Amino acid sequence: MSKSVAQPTKSRNYKVASIPADGIGPEVVSAAIEVVQKLAKISKTFAIEFEHIPWGTAYYKKHGKYVDDNVLEVLRQYNAILFGSVGAPDVPDHISLWGLLLAIRGPLQLYANVRPVRTFPGTLSRLRDTKSGAPAIDWVLVRENTEGEYSGHGGRSHRGQKWEVATEVAIFTYVGIERIMRFAFSTAQARPKKLLTVVTKSNSMRNGMVLWDEVALEVSRDFPDVKWDKMLVDAMTVRMVNSPGSLDTIVGTNLHMDILSDLAAALAGSLGIAPSSNLDPTRKNPSLFEPVHGSAFDITGKGVANPVATIWSTAEMLGWLGEGEAKDILMQAIENVCSAGVLTADLGGTANTKEVTRAICEELEKLGSRK
Repeated sequence: MSKSVAQPTKSRNYKVASIPADGIGPEVVSAAIEVVQKLAKISKTFAIEFEHIPWGTAYYKKHGKYVDDNVLEVLRQYNAILFGSVGAPDVPDHISLWGLLLAIRGPLQLYANVRPVRTFPGTLSRLRDTKSGAPAIDWVLVRENTEGEYSGHGGRSHRGQKWEVATEVAIFTYVGIERIMRFAFSTAQARPKKLLTVVTKSNSMRNGMVLWDEVALEVSRDFPDVKWDKMLVDAMTVRMVNSPGSLDTIVGTNLHMDILSDLAAALAGSLGIAPSSNLDPTRKNPSLFEPVHGSAFDITGKGVANPVATIWSTAEMLGWLGEGEAKDILMQAIENVCSAGVLTADLGGTANTKEVTRAICEELEKLGSRK
């Protein structure tokens, strides 16, 4: 059943699906909702309602599936989706990921996965060295999100035999590459540096990645004001470490950017501050916003998870919904709190989840009183 995504009303009321799912997901999603509702109350310019959907591993164990059969119809009732994390120690990762998150990304055609990465004041970046004068990181990573290496094509035969065979087929289409390249070039064009790096591996992957390169070159002709270069994915890891200031907007395949974005987050300080947006740029479907980190069962229930990645993800959500001013205020609050040293252990601090959340809410009140 095809329906248009729910649209915000003239009074700027938004309805968001909340899917906390597994591990620390419920903890960080709860923190993000608290912060956004505080922001809405202070700003008085928009209203936002979060509706909980219980999909996740507990749902799977009870019903034998991660989502309802009408998952797309359910989600299209909302303006956006806030997601926590998926995965559990007693369920194979490929079952949980394909059962929940990838059951949403692909069918909703959320083809642009945007992962901004930057160092916050007061945090310990792995690259921030006062002696060498290494620049702070300020990147936007754009990941193709619906095909490539995660297309789900392939299979296994002769299971259990010594001659068992498994294939995993990467699918690259002109349509899929062209649309993500246009999105990436447009993103770079909107940033001050107007600089794009296209990540590839066409020296050894001589079909799909060669098409990737060819389409990048073709699309680049429509963006003459964007300076761009191409870099092999293995060399890209070195460049990210040794020359972070030479990078700005980066685009790559599903697999390549899945890996590089984790490296980027670690270099900036922690996966705990890494947000992501799974976007349908056509706006025919609701976009999904989530932290990059996983379920983190080693700290689940301890109250020490860093909520910044999820809170930053909600800031990106507000921007996507058209609440640019609210996004800017929330980002300023996050930066001020980090600068004040209210940090969780992954960033070298001692604060817990609730303390960081409370500090951001209090900072929002201070910023609101200055308006």
